Order: sequence, then C-alpha cells, then structure tokens
Amino acid sequence: MIWLSPTRLWLLLAVLGLVAGYVLLQRRRSQYAVRFTNLRLLDRVAPQRPAWRRHVPAGLFLAMLALLVVGFARPTAEVRVPRERATVMVAVDVSTSMLAGDVEPDRLSAAKESARRFVDGLPDEFNVGLVAFAGSAAVLVPPDTDREALDEGIDRLVEGATGVQGTAIGEAINTSLGAVKALDGEAATDPPPARIVLLSDGANTSGMDPMEAAADAVEMEVPVHTIAFGTASGYVDRGGRPIQVPVDGQTLDAVARETGGQFHEAVSVEELRAVYDDIGSSVGYRTKRQDVSARFIGLSLVFALGAAAGSMRWFSRLP
Repeated sequence: MIWLSPTRLWLLLAVLGLVAGYVLLQRRRSQYAVRFTNLRLLDRVAPQRPAWRRHVPAGLFLAMLALLVVGFARPTAEVRVPRERATVMVAVDVSTSMLAGDVEPDRLSAAKESARRFVDGLPDEFNVGLVAFAGSAAVLVPPDTDREALDEGIDRLVEGATGVQGTAIGEAINTSLGAVKALDGEAATDPPPARIVLLSDGANTSGMDPMEAAADAVEMEVPVHTIAFGTASGYVDRGGRPIQVPVDGQTLDAVARETGGQFHEAVSVEELRAVYDDIGSSVGYRTKRQDVSARFIGLSLVFALGAAAGSMRWFSRLP
C-alpha cells in the first residue's frame, strides 16, 4: 500500500498515547478500589459483571480514531476496475500531397476537422487512438477515453510528422491493429471490438502492401473505413513549381471492401456515425491505483456506532 500523505501517520502516536493513558487510568482505579470485609454485602451492593464490557466502548472508540488517521493519510492500492474495451483507431495521412488546396482550406486541415467531428460524436466510454502516417506510421495517441489528449494529438498532425515521405496505407493499418492489440493485458489473445477510420488522399507508395494489412484486419475482425480527400486536379506548390497530386481512391476502396468497412468520398456526420453504430460492447478489467481512504473511514464509522451502542446498552450513556 502506498500513502499519498504519509506524514499524517505520525498522528497514530497520539492515538497510542490515548491507549497508554487509558491503561494507566484503569490501573489507578484498581489500586483505589473500596475494600469490604463483608463479602456478602459487597456482592449485594456491587454484583459482579463481566469486566470486559466496560472496555469495549473505549476500545472501539480508540480503533475508530486509528482508522480515521489511516484514512486521513490517503492510502492507495491497486484494484481491478471494469473498462469498456470497444476501440476506434483514427489514422490520418500527413504526407506532402495532403497540403493540396483542392479541398478548403487544404486536404490535411479538412481531414483533421473530419477526424475531430467524428471523435466528438463517439460515446465517451469508447477508447479512441490516433495514428499519423506518411512514408511510415506512428501512434500519436494510444487508445484511451481521454478526449483532451486526443484533441491535442489531432492538433499535432502536420505535414512530415512521421519524418518519412510517401503514403504507407498498409503501415497505417498495421500500426493501428498493433495499438488495438496493446489496449490491455487481454487484447493480445482476446482482441476488443474495434474499428479503424483511415483518412488519406491516394494510393499506397511505400511500406507494407495494404491488402496484406487488410487481411490481418479481417483476421482480427476489425473493419477499416476509408475516407478519400481531394480531387483529380489537386496539386502542391514546391519551389514555385506546381506538382500534380490527383486523389486516388482505388486502394482505399479496395481496403474497405476487403475488411467489411465503408469507403467515402463526401463525408457527413451521418455517414461517419455508421462507423461505430454496430461496434458492440466488451467490458474488460484493468489494474488501477486508487485512493482507498474511504474503506478506512467507513470502517471507523462502524466502530464508532459499535462504541455508542455498547455504551448505551451496558452503561445507559454515550462514551
């Protein structure tokens, strides 16, 4: 057990002091007990009662104080808590061609806005992760329910974020599947229900074959929904020279068909909602360190009630 405020445990010395004081007080009382020569008279005046009863309320009261001190020190422990395992991975193309302005204000900005709208519409309990890809792919935000971290991750989606030029659609799918498998300790052998939403503008130019990655997605039962951004007349300016970067949705369409996902060119909120409407639910468990001070405080209240009940029952007064 780990304490968030361990210095507060020094207050237990005060409780020990009370215990010592109570023991000394009982000894002093026994030394000044009235002595009767007539034992029959003593039995009639002060009939014998079980000696332990008079110590029970005091003992419970002191135990209550000790438990309150422990709770005040804010103990923590590792506990198993339920977790919704349903997972959505969002993969966004950050290659140079995504800077084309044929989609206002440019393809990448439009993709980021679509990703943000999609995430905002997801149930709060779903785990959502973010992958950036160009010539390679990288997990920017592991799947989790922290929407603030995901929003910050979307802000970090800039051209060249992966450091390698190209368009590696297969790598993006493979990396997303890896993030799903790493969701929790059970995911490697029992993958959670998941979906991948991939936003790009073109055909695969590097890395793993997209159809090979699609086959892996089929094996894991993870549909890949693809969204194409751009037009046939798109171009990027490089040193004053326009370079044509027409959108190519054939690979994206093939991946979506192979995995049981959907391919989109014109994106609306309603179309995106279909991505997760049938995702299903799966509750798993994870180990999490939590503040367990309430356990000690609750037990101390039980002891306090016991002390009060014992005092009223045997002595007709509160402790």
